[in-house]
Amino acid sequence: MDQTFMKEKKVLPLVLSMSLPMVLSMAVNSLYNIVDSYFVAKLSEDAMTALALVFPVQNLINAIAIGFAIGINACASYYTGAGENRKANQAASQGIFLNFLHGVLLTILCIAAMPLFLRMFSPEQAVEELALAYSCRAFLFSVMITLGVSFEKIFQAAGRMKTSMFSMICGFAVNMVLDPLMIFGIGIFPAMGIQGAAYATGIGQSISFLVYLLFYIAAPIPIKIERSLLRPKKEIAKRLYSVGISASLTMALPSLLVSALNGILAGFSEKYVLVLGVYYKLQTFIYLTANGIIQGIRPLMGYNYGAGEYRRVKRIFQTALFLAIGVMVVGTALSWLMPAQLMGLFTENMETLGSGVTALHMISLGFVVSAVSVTCSGALEGLGMGKPSLVISLLRYVLVMIPAAFVFSRFAGANGVWAAFPFTEFVTAACAFIIYQRAAVLGDTNENRTL
Repeated sequence: MDQTFMKEKKVLPLVLSMSLPMVLSMAVNSLYNIVDSYFVAKLSEDAMTALALVFPVQNLINAIAIGFAIGINACASYYTGAGENRKANQAASQGIFLNFLHGVLLTILCIAAMPLFLRMFSPEQAVEELALAYSCRAFLFSVMITLGVSFEKIFQAAGRMKTSMFSMICGFAVNMVLDPLMIFGIGIFPAMGIQGAAYATGIGQSISFLVYLLFYIAAPIPIKIERSLLRPKKEIAKRLYSVGISASLTMALPSLLVSALNGILAGFSEKYVLVLGVYYKLQTFIYLTANGIIQGIRPLMGYNYGAGEYRRVKRIFQTALFLAIGVMVVGTALSWLMPAQLMGLFTENMETLGSGVTALHMISLGFVVSAVSVTCSGALEGLGMGKPSLVISLLRYVLVMIPAAFVFSRFAGANGVWAAFPFTEFVTAACAFIIYQRAAVLGDTNENRTL
């Protein structure tokens, strides 16, 4: 397959052609949790609270899987752009094997640690039982997640964005159909309640992985997975982990943030824990859409960087930033035009609904400016610069956000936590722009080599 289109096609059409399938894919992927939550909310508010408590650990599993897969994508794209095809195959093969091992370890560790984790955040025995019923079944599919996202990033590195889109849609469609059938017991299916939601999600994720395998066999890509290359080599593994660890930490930080905020909010009322959980279901849809744009440009950044097309890398970054801002404008508008309808998808309690509308109004004030930090962080990962990307994420999720939420909550209660969101986005965006400008200067100060 000829991949030179990545450095020859006009930038805006190229970014759109690579990003739009991923925007749809990420939007579909975000619907997994939203659809689960919609049907689980029909069971009880306790069931929804249970999902909110499990969410950080689910996000941690996804973060490790996707983060390391981003390392595979960055390495394979760079080596392909540089014309080193064997190293691209090594990165893909070794990355698949290592992420499989990650999936096995995550299954064991997360199931074992879940009871202790839940006791830290909820004194309610009924909520804890529901959370364990869901998590212990959902976590059994961790290997399917790690393998599926590894193939996803390999196909993206080869420019096969439509394959990723189709595979995700297949998985989501299966999940959407199975959710009501397995939760409520329709037709041949027994009523499994919250356990049915876990099985439906896991089966959908497994279907996505199987679709990737079928495409890999039926429509080969230039990046090959070879048995002889599976054994990890120091040079390749070091490069995979240098990006993968940073990307995993970047994606895992929201789990730490949610857990910290749950601890602060639980001191006021458990309803605020539910509001935060619902907000993260909704914001996932918005931010994963923006991240679809970032996913689309990662292979473009890596390929052109490897090929020495530095001015083109700069134009790709600028184009992605403007597109991400557009997505965030839409998210802000929806948060102000129909907040009650959005929150009402997950709760019918009027008191909780009112708190949720207030939260959504306040948090959404930082959506637009957050496009700067999201784009800078993702672009740096595409260039193989994991450490500066991690610094941006640390600022956004830990170093600014958690202290601000704690301090503001002392003065304004739960509303102080919501106010900490836009405050953090403005501070982080300013820092992210400076970090990107400094990190993305290649070797010397010549203007021709500035990203």
